[in-house]
Amino acid sequence: MRKKLLWIALAIVPVIAILVVVPMFAAPEAARAAVPVPPDVVRWGFVAAALAAGLAALGAAYAVAVVGAAAMGAIAEKPETAGRALIFVGLAEGIAIYGLIIAIMILGRLG
Repeated sequence: MRKKLLWIALAIVPVIAILVVVPMFAAPEAARAAVPVPPDVVRWGFVAAALAAGLAALGAAYAVAVVGAAAMGAIAEKPETAGRALIFVGLAEGIAIYGLIIAIMILGRLG
């Protein structure tokens, strides 16, 4: 029971961080519209968004490769573990989604 609560807490922490911390740093629309963004900032913003999405995708690919191989080995030995194995592969794919969310947040701040 404690282990399940730990996993649930670990899943909820990023959601709370996104919902609570990000709006604290968001500028009002009027303040953002009044100040033009310099071209250098836009350029580095696009680089940062590309790096966030790209590196997250690479990390997710590596995680899915490792977890998927282990999952297929576990399923081959014990077929009833297929559901659990798919959950772990899905968690590994979530890394790419987090990177995409961060990239969208960076692009949203650019203008």
